[in-house]
Amino acid sequence: MKPARSELVFRLAFSLAGLVLIGVVIAVRGWPQGPALFEVIGVAGAFFGGTAVWSIRKLMKQGE
Repeated sequence: MKPARSELVFRLAFSLAGLVLIGVVIAVRGWPQGPALFEVIGVAGAFFGGTAVWSIRKLMKQGE
């Protein structure tokens, strides 16, 4: 079952908001050290970044 266009737009907006919030946290708190670096940048960044890229690709494919 393919997700609806509105769901893809929501996922994209949510992912971009998450990436912006990661940037705000880094700007306010500074670059994380130790395990937090992996957790904040690695896991959260990969999740939000991957979801954003996936949503963009699906939206572009639906537009064809």
